[in-house]
Amino acid sequence: MTTYTAPLRDMRFVLHEVFAAEKTLTALPGFEDVTADVMDAVLEECAKLCQNVLHPLNQSGDQEGCTFKDGQVTAPKGFKDAYKQYSEGGWCGLTANPDFGGQGLPEALDYFVAEMVGSANLSFGLYPGLSQGTMLAIAAHATDDLKKVYMPKLVSGEWQGAMNLTEPHCGSDLGLLRTKAAPNGDGTYNVSGTKIFISAGDSDLVDNVVHLVLARLPDAPEGSRGISLFLVPKMFVNADGSLGARNAVSVGSIEHKMGIKGSATCVMNFDGAKGWLVGQPHKGLACMFTMMNKERMFVGAQGISQSELAYQNAVTYAKDRMQGRAADGAKYPNKSADPIIVHADIRNKLLYARSVVEAQRALTLYAHMQVDISHRHPDAATRERADDMAGLLTPIAKAGGSGFGSEITNLCLQVFGGHGYVREWGMEQMVRDVRITEIYEGTNTIQSLDLIGRKLGLGGGRLVKGFMAETDAVVSRLQGRNDLAEFVGPFKDARAKLAACTQWIVEQSQKDPNLRSAVSNDYLRMFALTCMAWMWVLMVESATAKKDSGDSFYDAKLHVGRFFMTKVLPQIASLDGMIRAGSAPAMNLPEALF
Repeated sequence: MTTYTAPLRDMRFVLHEVFAAEKTLTALPGFEDVTADVMDAVLEECAKLCQNVLHPLNQSGDQEGCTFKDGQVTAPKGFKDAYKQYSEGGWCGLTANPDFGGQGLPEALDYFVAEMVGSANLSFGLYPGLSQGTMLAIAAHATDDLKKVYMPKLVSGEWQGAMNLTEPHCGSDLGLLRTKAAPNGDGTYNVSGTKIFISAGDSDLVDNVVHLVLARLPDAPEGSRGISLFLVPKMFVNADGSLGARNAVSVGSIEHKMGIKGSATCVMNFDGAKGWLVGQPHKGLACMFTMMNKERMFVGAQGISQSELAYQNAVTYAKDRMQGRAADGAKYPNKSADPIIVHADIRNKLLYARSVVEAQRALTLYAHMQVDISHRHPDAATRERADDMAGLLTPIAKAGGSGFGSEITNLCLQVFGGHGYVREWGMEQMVRDVRITEIYEGTNTIQSLDLIGRKLGLGGGRLVKGFMAETDAVVSRLQGRNDLAEFVGPFKDARAKLAACTQWIVEQSQKDPNLRSAVSNDYLRMFALTCMAWMWVLMVESATAKKDSGDSFYDAKLHVGRFFMTKVLPQIASLDGMIRAGSAPAMNLPEALF
């Protein structure tokens, strides 16, 4: 049986001490009342829900899974009651507009909620998680009439949202989709087609699911420029707000998956289902990306959540499991063996996990704060800079959080040895659950291609220049600090390597059309490691100021940060070499020889 304790101390550290969120966020219009006490109260209440209600259902939900019978999807036992507590607690509408019943709190807080819920029960988190993006897309692009009907129920959690993109013949290449939308002449459309891999596409947790569906109008141009977005409810809504007849929306089946078995992943059939256009005709992909960007950050949080959960349980096991003796002499001579945490290999694994998790947490919080600033800051130039940074960091947060999440969860399973491989201890579930985070909401290669193929060139390189300016300011400010030299120096070197490598890619890709796709994953990892080093510089700066306080938390921060700089960040050098090898090692082998 796994255990989970929300890392509230670390969350408060990065929120208040590293990023001064109370000062930064309360300065934004609409957040004036979001004090440190309010933030801490939200985190504490979420922690209680996650630890006492959601996590006890994690393993049982995995073992039971979802069921599909007579067209009805049923979530595992306990999920319905847990969801009722979740929605009644106001968690579904945490960041939603108060005009629709939401609490209007910052995205920065929502990140911590997503991480805690993911650690407690990754499968459960998908049900309310998909509603978040649905609400964003509707709020940003739907008509006022649609908002009035659907937003309050989504915000309250009485209804849930789902996004319908993938079809059996097309995944990431949405330009190939075939789902059709025929106009009825009254402002509605009949939507017909089949979508697959639809997370939280249906369940018994709510009475209505609001589907956002990508489809083509009869006059749509080919490719991705001919896609429109439609709101298609499972149940029609009467004029008085009550539910009416069922729409022509049905579940064809549910997937039997490797992991996240407590979440229903559905095949959805739309058989002339009535829908309403969201946004402008043929502009559906842009509307959907309002939802996708939110969900991609959400998936990054899921990767961090499993890393945290795996780390916590691996530490507990390593302190209890007696095996062998410490290389420098017995630590517990009165016992037959020492706990395995005395062994350097075990410590390497645990510290690798912790140093990455804490840096990823700080980076993802920072990215969400940039979203808040981009939405609310009164100065247009400041909003643009924040939006640039959020856009640049979105693929890094998604792919970094999920990619390192899979890596760390496997490392922590290894700490358990054979016990990690059997179901009883719960570690194998984490490995199965976290694996999907590298795949859905755009595979990590899609994220890396977005970074290297799109984000690098936007605005003549404006996003990367903004990142370099931001990090250069940190280096300049701390350059003379001898007490931070062991952290600032490696970060400065990593940043220089990243800048030089970026310039090399820009130049060489003009000669080699395969270069960017050949090196994109390595480049994203290089960028992510540099960003994490940046976060560690900021964290150790804050911790150093408190190192004489007598609080061991700050001592631990310095030790963990030092491990990252000496044992994790040096991957930058090998990644630089791998990138500069170009595309030839991958592309020169003739296809027939595979």
